Amino acid sequence: MSIEVSQLVKQYGNQRAVDAISFSISRGEIVGFLGPNGAGKSTTMKILAGYLAPDQGSARVGGVDVIQDPIAARKKIGYLTELNALYYDMFVREYLLFMASLQQVAQAEKAVEDIIQRTGLLPEAHKQIAALSKGYKQRVGLAAALVHDPEVLILDEPTSGLDPNQLAEIRELIKTIGANKTVLFSTHILQEAEAICDRVILIHHGKIVADSLLSELHKKVYLPRQDMSLEEIFRHLTSS
Repeated sequence: MSIEVSQLVKQYGNQRAVDAISFSISRGEIVGFLGPNGAGKSTTMKILAGYLAPDQGSARVGGVDVIQDPIAARKKIGYLTELNALYYDMFVREYLLFMASLQQVAQAEKAVEDIIQRTGLLPEAHKQIAALSKGYKQRVGLAAALVHDPEVLILDEPTSGLDPNQLAEIRELIKTIGANKTVLFSTHILQEAEAICDRVILIHHGKIVADSLLSELHKKVYLPRQDMSLEEIFRHLTSS
């Protein structure tokens, strides 16, 4: 398995943001990580990416324990945060070369040119990041997450704030990338999950309330009706 989470717990004061959750994801899967605000999605992703330590449980990426060997685990991960923090005063190629150097990428210039092509950044590659549209800034964030060719891609709200055309472009990019990687991404846009994912994990109050292939979700959880849409299922499972 590329991602293995076992009995993961994260506590903030009296609140259990992540409450003993377990799941695993194989190579080639694109999995939507769904849930309301405050459900525990970003906290789980930060633990997987090595930015937070869990209070209990374990998490492994590419067979590496993220707590016991965080540097080795991070080399296997490409992580795009919800805020997509970029250095706006840098130019696209300059920034990606900088990120490649941090990841100690061999033949960094070639790797950067390859990822510029793959993410459709070539028309904007000569520009300063501050001058880019939000859609292209998202592409730069994805390119930075991919420049070291990671095994696992963790995307936290990668399509937030994009217009319909940008949404379609980023959606297709994620689907293309996910063909030979493991992708875990969170989104509040349920149509995106339906368009990109084969499987969803739904978390509420820090607990997993559903983990299923989309095609089998109606069979895995109790529903008032079997013809409910993903949006209706989401509201049904997270309304309390």
